[in-house]
Amino acid sequence: MRHKEYGLWQEISWKEYHLQSCYLAHALMDLGVDSGDFVGIIGENCPEWLYMDMGIQMAGARTVGIYTTSAWPQVQYILNHSQCKVLFAENEEQVDKWLHMRSGLSHLEYVIYWDKKGLERMSDDQLLFYDDIIASGKKSYEDNPDRHLPRVEKVQPDDIALLVYTSGTTGKPKGAMLSAQNILWVGNSLMQYDNIVTSKDETMSFLPLCHIFERMFSVYLPLMVGYTINIAEGPDTISQNIREIRPTIGYAVPRVWEKFQSSIMIKMGDAPWFNRWIFKKAMDIGTYYSNTLLDHNTPGIGLRIMRFIAYWSVLYPLKYMMGMNRMKGALSGAAPISPKVMRFYHTLGITMIEGYGMTETSAIITISTFSDYKLGYVGKPLVNAEVKLTDDGEIITRHPGVISGYYKYPEATARALQDGWLHTGDVGEFDEKGYLKIVDRKKDLIITAGGKNIAPQKIENMLKVSSYINDAIIIGDKRKFLSAIIVLDEENINKYARDHKITYTSYSDLASHSDIIKLIDGEVNNVNKEVARVENIRKFTILDKRLYVEDGEVTPTMKVKRKFINEQYHELIEAMYA
Repeated sequence: MRHKEYGLWQEISWKEYHLQSCYLAHALMDLGVDSGDFVGIIGENCPEWLYMDMGIQMAGARTVGIYTTSAWPQVQYILNHSQCKVLFAENEEQVDKWLHMRSGLSHLEYVIYWDKKGLERMSDDQLLFYDDIIASGKKSYEDNPDRHLPRVEKVQPDDIALLVYTSGTTGKPKGAMLSAQNILWVGNSLMQYDNIVTSKDETMSFLPLCHIFERMFSVYLPLMVGYTINIAEGPDTISQNIREIRPTIGYAVPRVWEKFQSSIMIKMGDAPWFNRWIFKKAMDIGTYYSNTLLDHNTPGIGLRIMRFIAYWSVLYPLKYMMGMNRMKGALSGAAPISPKVMRFYHTLGITMIEGYGMTETSAIITISTFSDYKLGYVGKPLVNAEVKLTDDGEIITRHPGVISGYYKYPEATARALQDGWLHTGDVGEFDEKGYLKIVDRKKDLIITAGGKNIAPQKIENMLKVSSYINDAIIIGDKRKFLSAIIVLDEENINKYARDHKITYTSYSDLASHSDIIKLIDGEVNNVNKEVARVENIRKFTILDKRLYVEDGEVTPTMKVKRKFINEQYHELIEAMYA
């Protein structure tokens, strides 16, 4: 792996990765961590996170990843529910959460702090420092390097390897019990698709490591395949880090891909008129060429020549500017993505595919490959995975990667797992070739007052293609027409205001400015032209703030918590129907 330190990318070998994990395993054993104990990790992506995850497993214990954006009551709930014995906390912010809740954590014996910056050594028997732990673990390992092996050999395939607490869009988080067998089966299944990822590939790790999507592609698959991961400095440096590393495979949630697209469109909108004209012509040619391929037709000689010129003169330089010139393909997951966004990347010459899965299936149910995909569909079931639809269209599945249940939550387990089948809660449909299409979450489907069934996700994704819209929430269940809550793309809308000399004193003022409302009205009308009349958005309200994970409005993978939004902004919604 690689990570950036003091402005330079530092390389870490597999040998060093292994040794650091061994040191941690021995240190945890010295602290009294037994086989089957739970150990928590809360922090951003970094090499230490991976050492901890592996060290915990080597000690025969179980990893509990916690989102850094979780408020202290949420952290307390997870630590108590799993009865974690030790917590790794990255920085002062996370240690402060522990200090706030420590009196309510009877099972937690130690907190290990690993960031070297920002926290003075406190005189506290419970608070330990990572460097000290590594030093003691190293000494223990050098004295007896095989001490941890009986713990490893004791682990059975069905034992819990990690608890992944689903952020969920309603209720308290549920701890999905993922076993070693679950993870290995999905990993081995993915390895059967040779063109997805190989040992020569390089990827960028920036999604939260406690999410199973990132964990599979940054921890478990690299261990099995042997490719190199590059750990981003942080959420704000993703674009810069990608340009520095130029990964060969990209994987991210839709919002990341949408942001890359909108940044290109905004930059080209600022270019001189001749550059804009050249860009449009190149994109038109590239789109026609990629559509021909997507329709499984062979481009003619004339189109191939025009595309060759457009690609090397415009499209490739754009890819290079984005840091994606080496990218043989890109994978979008964790939430639905608009086919329009995918077509944009295909036009640039980057094959973008979509997969589908959830925490409860160890990340994957269906997968596309770079040679077998269909836009708007999430691929075909994994080899030896069973996937079918119930009478009401719900997707259900069973395969060895499906969890055995939720930790200490038999009622939720019984609801999710029925007769060996996992009920996903998603509505889907298959085409004649076996490709699966996700319609929407079953509970999110809108039935209007006129009795029309509408899938809001499709319309929301169309709205989010706009460079000026960051999020959209469609309202309309049991109502006469559809409305929308719109969340602006703050960066792009601020730029629009500067370019058009719109004066404002606060972001709230900008969101309610008549020129901005007119701009968004145009974006909404563009979508209305592409959907059925019953799916038209008649009214919208622009929210004067972003949606924040910390406020409980979205999940860490940026999926909107609809129930919360409907409750939180009830008055705004009712005003649109007054």
